[in-house]
Amino acid sequence: MGSSGFRSGYVALLGEPNVGKSTLLNALLGQKLSIVTPKPQTTRHKIAGILTVEDHQIVFLDTPGLIKPKYALQEIMMSFAGSAVDEADVVMFLADASDRGAVSSIRKAVSMSGIEKEKTKKPVFMVINKIDLVKKSEVLPLIAAFNDIYKFDEIIPVSALKGENLGDLKATLVKYLPEGNPFYPEDYASDRDERFFVSELIREEIFKVFKEEVPYATTVEIEEFRESDSERKTFIRAAVYVERESQKGIIIGKKGAALKIIGQNSRKQIEELIGHEVFLELFVKVEKEWRDDKGKIKRLGYR
Repeated sequence: MGSSGFRSGYVALLGEPNVGKSTLLNALLGQKLSIVTPKPQTTRHKIAGILTVEDHQIVFLDTPGLIKPKYALQEIMMSFAGSAVDEADVVMFLADASDRGAVSSIRKAVSMSGIEKEKTKKPVFMVINKIDLVKKSEVLPLIAAFNDIYKFDEIIPVSALKGENLGDLKATLVKYLPEGNPFYPEDYASDRDERFFVSELIREEIFKVFKEEVPYATTVEIEEFRESDSERKTFIRAAVYVERESQKGIIIGKKGAALKIIGQNSRKQIEELIGHEVFLELFVKVEKEWRDDKGKIKRLGYR
């Protein structure tokens, strides 16, 4: 692919928790890349999702939901969002059309992102997601209200879940990308490897199985990932880290029942990802107050 007429660039996805950034990324790529759960703050990393077609390559940067950090892990998560803005050719804010506080949510998100219209030369988009959950007549007043907050270059209503207007969004984005060669080979879907996505799939299951605080105190580290030479089978050993002994008991469950459910559900998802049989071994380890220790956070893969 030469640079003649070819466009390529980075697009940062920003917004408060639970506005549908990861759902939108997966829908735009046509495959599951970022984990999605109904709980806020599921995304902890900056993940590049790469969409390459004949005349352009868009590298979407999915980021953690914008919040005021309460502990060291959240500070690092917010730094991921900040670095995505720095790298981006286009900045894209997302709001939930069905959220009555969507306008104040975007006001806050714009302020937290540090983007000022007078100073930035980057195009800034406003994407109104989940329009399938509201009446059409409610969308126009929303657009007007967002226009009052910030002079967005484009305001585009979509439904990531139903696939509405995603073609328009992509076509509009491409117009704003600079001309140049692709950043990644055309068969790349992400900048992350299989080990990373395996750990994320296990973490997703933990978020699905447990309520309240427990999932937030967990992280997953892949200790072993090897393919058998004689048969198409991948052996994976993963450690689930928690902060306290009591949480370890909850994750394991009575007679190991909870950990077994996490293992079974994760294994199915991992086999879909890898495309063959997986042998998955899960352990639970206590790493005291790891979320507030920058050394431990980095050692556990948050860089």
